Formats: sequence, structure tokens, C-alpha cells
Amino acid sequence: MSSTADLTARARIRDAAIELFAERGIPAATIRDIALAAGVSSGLLRHHFGSKEGLRDACDEYAMAELTAIGARFTELQVIDRITPRVLQMQRYLVRSTMDGSPAGTKMYDRMIDYGETWLATTDLKVSDPRAYVAVLSAMKMSMFTMRDLLSRALGTDIGEPAGWFRVLLASVEIFSNPLVTPEAAEQLRKALERMSAEAAGAAVSGAVNSTEVTHEELP
Repeated sequence: MSSTADLTARARIRDAAIELFAERGIPAATIRDIALAAGVSSGLLRHHFGSKEGLRDACDEYAMAELTAIGARFTELQVIDRITPRVLQMQRYLVRSTMDGSPAGTKMYDRMIDYGETWLATTDLKVSDPRAYVAVLSAMKMSMFTMRDLLSRALGTDIGEPAGWFRVLLASVEIFSNPLVTPEAAEQLRKALERMSAEAAGAAVSGAVNSTEVTHEELP
């Protein structure tokens, strides 16, 4: 088999894995199923990727690189890539991979947050807690995929398809481009939350001190 054919087979396996992982979840998609979908043998799959975890790592790297490049073209050049079923599939895959509860999924989420913090540092946005800002924003974006069935039902169209996803994106643009609170109200909310946070922290310290005192009193 030529090197070109090897690369083509490797790409077919990777693409089949992303599709099945996105549809079924990583635990439910077997090596045999992936090999069958790619039109190769299980042995060839293991030759290229070693194991299911090795294949999953390759899918993570590929999907992350592709979607990061799309995001970079938008943030740096204001170029919007065409929304295709393949792009939506990779997004669904990354959400599945991130939320499967595995160490690899946790690592993927950490990478998303690190990328988000790097992006935030290049903007003029002023936020008090950059990591919390990025983490919450990431969770909000991921929820649009985890709630696909409910959103599709509410909108009367499958948001997993480009036509439905365009509607979601347009709604997102309107949400983020129209402030939901005035600057004055935001400042009042910020001060109130900071005060409540400080009070909660003080109460926790006081409770810990009281607990220690009670423990000491109980000692013989």
C-alpha cells in the first residue's frame, strides 16, 4: 500500500470515528463499528492509531485544530467560514469528547479554557475574573449543543443542520450585541455580588473557627 493510500485510509478512519463518536458518544462507538464505517479492517485501524484512545486523541487534535482555525479567522480577520454539516459534526464531537467524564475530556476542556484566555487577552474587554468569564462563556456555548433536542423542538427545526444553526447563531449575535442591563445596573449588581461574596467568605471562616473551638472543648 502506498503512502498516499495510507494517509487516505487514516483520514477515512479519523472522519468515521468523529462521525460515530459525535452520534453515539465515545464509549458506545466500537473499533469494529468505526472500521466498518471507514471501509477498513480493525487491524488497519490499530496499525494507524494503536488503540481506541489513540484514535480518540487524534480526533481531538484534528477537530480542535480545525475549529480553532475557524475561530481565529473570525476574530483576527473578521472572516466567517461557511457553516457546513462537517463543521457542525466536529463541534458536536468536541462537546461529546469534553463531557464524557474521562481524563481526556477534562484535558480537552482545560485546553478550551486556555485558548479562551489567550483570545481574551487580545481583546479590549475589561473583566474582573478572566478565567471565570471564559469558563462560563464556554459552558454557555456548549449548552447550545447539549440542548440540541430541546432547542430544535422550540424552534421547529433541527439546529444540528446548517439552516437551524444559522437561526441559533443569529439569535446569539443579537444577545451579545444588545446589553441586557444598563452600565449603571451592571455596576450595582457587581457591587452587590462582591459584598455577598465577601459576607459568605467571612461566614465560612467564622464557621471553621467555631468548629475548631468546639473540637478543642470536646477533647479530654
